[in-house]
Amino acid sequence: MTSQTEVKIAPSILSADFARLGEEVQRVEAAGADLLHVDVMDGHYVPNLTIGPPVVAALRRVTRLPLDVHLMMTNPDAFLKDFRDAGADSISVHVEVVHHLHRTLEAIRSLGARPGVVLNPGTSLVLLEEVLPFVDFVLVMTVNPGFGGQRFIEACLPKVARLRRMIDERGLDVAIEVDGGIGQHNVRALVEHGAQWIVAGSAVFGAPDPGLAVRQLRAAALGVAPPDGESGETALAAV
Repeated sequence: MTSQTEVKIAPSILSADFARLGEEVQRVEAAGADLLHVDVMDGHYVPNLTIGPPVVAALRRVTRLPLDVHLMMTNPDAFLKDFRDAGADSISVHVEVVHHLHRTLEAIRSLGARPGVVLNPGTSLVLLEEVLPFVDFVLVMTVNPGFGGQRFIEACLPKVARLRRMIDERGLDVAIEVDGGIGQHNVRALVEHGAQWIVAGSAVFGAPDPGLAVRQLRAAALGVAPPDGESGETALAAV
């Protein structure tokens, strides 16, 4: 089982109000968020178009939180340096699109960022076996990438548990990140199956008080009483 110190809450700016992005980020940072998750979509690998390095650079100016940049792109290698220069602290790429995955992961590390690899719901863990020693984290998508507010895919729970066993059996220090449809109603199950970094978009920024939502999500992940006397779901939908 994941320990209390390993659980990290990573609000996803995909669901934030971009007209007030700096303010939104500062609210979740003040509430104790551990990472800030940044979804970069190119309109090719996924059917949506989001942001580029200038927004990451703007975020870097307003927060001290580590910026966790998830590249949903057909050609991430061409942009690794741009995102690192903009302030990305960790960069993850999809195993499904990178031709020379080991080379890409080593390039990310050489830039001074933490390398991660991403698996879609329909992608087998087998593709990770040879690269696990070269990553700092694995992002398991629990929805199909491209849009926020999707429903969590229950079949991903045993996949997280299998990945936890793969990592532990090899004695590796690799974190498991999960993203998609996560809220107070299911985060505890993910942690019990071995997830450590919890990405949440709508469950945080779709709530009336994003800061309180961060604290409630952490409490739910740890299986403890929610803060401020609050109980129940802040928001059921999540990225």
